[in-house]
Amino acid sequence: MQQGDVIRAGALLAVAGAGAGLALAGAALTGNLGSSTTIEQVTTPPVIATSLANSGRGLSVQEIYRLDAPGVVRISNADARPPAADRSLGSGFVIDKAGHIVTSNLVVSGVSGIKVSFSGSDEVDASIVGHDPATDVAVLQVDAHSRSLSPLPLGDSDLVQVGDPVVAIGNSSNLDRTATLGIVSGVQHGIDTADPSSQDHAIQVDAPVGHAGSGGPLINTLGQVIGVSSEAGSSGSRVGLAIPIDTVKSVVAQLLQTGTVQHAYLGLDAAPVTPSLARAYNLPSSYGLIVQGVVPGSGAAAAGLHAGRTSVVVAGESYLLGGDIVVAANGKPLTSDSQLRNVVQAMKPGDTLTLQVWRGDKKETIHVKLGQPPKN
Repeated sequence: MQQGDVIRAGALLAVAGAGAGLALAGAALTGNLGSSTTIEQVTTPPVIATSLANSGRGLSVQEIYRLDAPGVVRISNADARPPAADRSLGSGFVIDKAGHIVTSNLVVSGVSGIKVSFSGSDEVDASIVGHDPATDVAVLQVDAHSRSLSPLPLGDSDLVQVGDPVVAIGNSSNLDRTATLGIVSGVQHGIDTADPSSQDHAIQVDAPVGHAGSGGPLINTLGQVIGVSSEAGSSGSRVGLAIPIDTVKSVVAQLLQTGTVQHAYLGLDAAPVTPSLARAYNLPSSYGLIVQGVVPGSGAAAAGLHAGRTSVVVAGESYLLGGDIVVAANGKPLTSDSQLRNVVQAMKPGDTLTLQVWRGDKKETIHVKLGQPPKN
């Protein structure tokens, strides 16, 4: 076994040991991504697995690069003229052995002929499977032998916190597969906003996303992809943005199944209940989401969900108390707004969402018919 293979195998097992989703097919909320999507099984020597899983140090930048760079691609415009012109559109990365590649929608928007290069100047034709402007996600496919494809392991963006070290792998104007080290400078919260230009739901990093690097993976210290680099909303900004991988999983699942994406809309703003908040105000639950606002005319409003009105500050965070506390969605306990968002994203307009809610000292079940996002 070569050193790179050892690093890759060990890192993948460490990810599995941490309980994160390694394969897109298994992690997507809507289930199977496609009949041709496959999962690569990796066997790891016990000594390597123990070292990586128990050390707590994660991987070095060099190890992350060796692990994930083979799955990062350059995306180019096949129709650019003259031939000497810069044809680079951006970056992307392989997600399965069937040849599916994830990138930013802005990278391929309006382009009729697309080429993908894995290394050097060798290029293959790529077709667009589907794209979603609302979340800035697109899926391409190339016809390549499975042995030549290196799918990247996917992580859990719900676990991302401010200060986490991250590595972005992409392409520069003159060099292939460059690595940039940074930290997460901000994690935006919210449930319903699907427009990445608003920066809701985005992972912010402490460096702007370059044009050639847009669409490439943002990677944590276990070698997992936790976001897709995006230029959306970052023009003129000193921060870079990445689309959370949990959002990407849901969108890609729909694109591979139907070629289109339908976004369900709940119409709710909520904040996570913290132990200190629950203790300070004797809340009926030590976890869940306390409703902060309900959009008029939305499914949440029609179902009668109540927002809080009493303003308090606990540990430097502002809350509106007195509203419903949502503790489960479709039977899944909730500890963060992103968990509720992921449940909603896996559904379609017209579907019914079942919520378990504390209203005062009574626990109720509320059924919400999901709608469509308002057109801005």
